[in-house]
Amino acid sequence: MSRIHYTKPSVGELEASYVLDAVQNGWGERCYEYITRFEKAFAEHMGVPYAIATSSCTGALHMGMAALEIGSGDEVILGNTNWIASAAPITYLGATPVFVDVSPDSWCLDPEKVRQAITPRTKAIVAVHLYGNLCDMDALLAIGREFGIAVIEDAAEAIGSQWRAKPAGSLGTFGAFSFHGTKTLTTGEGGMFVTSDRSVYERVLTLSNHGRVNGSTRQFWPDFIGFKYKMSNLQAAIGCAQIERVNDLIERKRAIFANYASALLEIPGISMNPQPDHSRNGYWMPTLVFEESTGITRDTLIEAFKTADIDARVFFWPLSSLPMFSAMDVDTPVAFSLSERAINLPSYHDMTDSDQQRVIAVVRAVCASRGLGLL
Repeated sequence: MSRIHYTKPSVGELEASYVLDAVQNGWGERCYEYITRFEKAFAEHMGVPYAIATSSCTGALHMGMAALEIGSGDEVILGNTNWIASAAPITYLGATPVFVDVSPDSWCLDPEKVRQAITPRTKAIVAVHLYGNLCDMDALLAIGREFGIAVIEDAAEAIGSQWRAKPAGSLGTFGAFSFHGTKTLTTGEGGMFVTSDRSVYERVLTLSNHGRVNGSTRQFWPDFIGFKYKMSNLQAAIGCAQIERVNDLIERKRAIFANYASALLEIPGISMNPQPDHSRNGYWMPTLVFEESTGITRDTLIEAFKTADIDARVFFWPLSSLPMFSAMDVDTPVAFSLSERAINLPSYHDMTDSDQQRVIAVVRAVCASRGLGLL
């Protein structure tokens, strides 16, 4: 039996043909051709007027926050259950991340905890759509309006997810996406900044080009110090092919999740990625959460998968448990509990039914060993 990886990209002849064209012809006057094309296509997919291709989601968040003039003395609220890339840009700007607890059902930012954490120093809220799950955007946007606070969407893991028929990443002040090799849509490495706010877009566009104002006729003249988070034309060529296939890529992820759910949710004590009636989950990473009463932990599952030659991907550690944030005083029992009893399941476009059955068999065997039968 071959090893089952937790994820891998779906790339083929279309991607290869576009990259070859970019290699052979994408220079001189055509050096940004695929970048422009990818930005336009992604903006259309998102239903927003503005998109800027970046070297990473982290870079998109960094520039977006800089455009909002987040800086020293400011606070930015986000969930304690997250990858560090959501918090790092806050620290780059000299601001302070404020970690609050997540909802036990969505694993995303708890709006009531957000409200309790707001101070006169609060400048923004970062709504991270974890594993494709959606934050309660109705509640967060209402809080943002009430307090005059920007709501930023970290949609790195949420391509294909929708809130009330609107794509995740399109509802807040701006959204940021990741196209890392593990994501549903990939450019190897890369990201995208999206917004419907023209002034924020223009500021980020200038920031992304070393502070040079778009359309300026004065060569090599920056108006202020900016950044260099540009995506390469070669990466964008892959993106152009991927965005043509995006609906298929999303639906395949959803089908894989459906197969897992039909086989595993009949076991008592298990929950998986939620999908409220008014939303659609892109299911980037199918995730199992075990009730504490089952006695099944992350480490139990990691060992079982390792024995079966299956990659195990842990649920994100609470950010406040990491060395650089450990001095922070936080009260987030849900975030700490989830990380101990949850695990991500393998999911990728070319995953076979037999591969999924191997994964399902391991989970069922672990459950059976704890006396958990089918409902």
